[in-house]
Amino acid sequence: MKNLYLDISILHPNPASNMNRDDAGSPKTVIYGGVVRSRVSSQSWKRAVREYFNRNKNDKLVGTRTKDAVELISKRMVEIDNSLKKDDAVKKVVEALKKEDKHGITKIDNNNNKTSALLMLSHKQIDKAAQYILNNGNDLDEKKLKEILMDDNSLDLALFGRMVADDPELNVDAAAQVAHAVSTHEIVPEYDYYSALDDEQPDDAQGAAMLGTIEFNSSTLYRYANVNVNELIYNFGRENAVEGVSEFLKAFILSMPAGKQNTFANKTLPGYVMVTIRKDTPVNLVSAFEDPIKSHGGYMKESIKRLEKEYANTLKFVEKPIANFVLSLEDIKHLDDDLVEDVDGIDSLLDKVTEVLNEAVQDESSND
Repeated sequence: MKNLYLDISILHPNPASNMNRDDAGSPKTVIYGGVVRSRVSSQSWKRAVREYFNRNKNDKLVGTRTKDAVELISKRMVEIDNSLKKDDAVKKVVEALKKEDKHGITKIDNNNNKTSALLMLSHKQIDKAAQYILNNGNDLDEKKLKEILMDDNSLDLALFGRMVADDPELNVDAAAQVAHAVSTHEIVPEYDYYSALDDEQPDDAQGAAMLGTIEFNSSTLYRYANVNVNELIYNFGRENAVEGVSEFLKAFILSMPAGKQNTFANKTLPGYVMVTIRKDTPVNLVSAFEDPIKSHGGYMKESIKRLEKEYANTLKFVEKPIANFVLSLEDIKHLDDDLVEDVDGIDSLLDKVTEVLNEAVQDESSND
């Protein structure tokens, strides 16, 4: 099947915030183009996407990443067969999963029955593993158990993959890549000095009960992600893949890491979204901002101009995409109207992307 990729480029204004902290509590940064930029890690935004999925309470969208696989599978076994004692169920699951020489799947701590590393599982995989171990506890086929844990991936597992160092046969190659978000301009770290009073202290008491500082910054972020549609078809099924792309696109646009949200209330919406469907290669357009934008009147409009110019310049190196859609809150004049198609809302964007991908997938399917 020929290559099929979806690029997502977003410009996102962000006020005073500290949504993704380093080990010292400071907002993450990166030096790019010789200046300090605001940065939000890809891991942080992938977590935000998974939390967005989770709010839908849809087991098809989100699984669980945990060291408690033994607990989850054994608990499900007891729910299926309430005559089974929990301790016996735990023992059966440990025997099925525990890595011993060339057998088993992963290392398990004998003291607490937790796996040595986080293991990503869909809820269907947990259900089916529980049923299989329950039915075949004394005669387990390791190959069959691995097949169960490789089928019925949730969307987040299909998108972001799974690595099992103890047993690479269980690895799932990620269908999506998410870049670290970076500001399109230089930022200057700022500090909020705060104090807190004790409500119960005497009226004549002096001073605060607590003092501290919080580092923060504000920025216009460039965010980028891509989806390898063919890999998603392999991980999530041909009948589900296009819907999965649409779900991811919506979640990536609307999600935001929740660090210090109660302190800064910085939940904003993107100002500009460009979605490009390609047949040759994904293209991250962050090079548009290698020379940092300088402005005393806002960064969004100039960031949009730079991004669209960079998109046009990349066409000297790559094929013209199948489609390129833009959703913008700004009233803008495009560099070249033939290079983009405007949409008037997120529902329209999702519908158009779904239409183009369905047609592309069906064309490839008919040629298989």
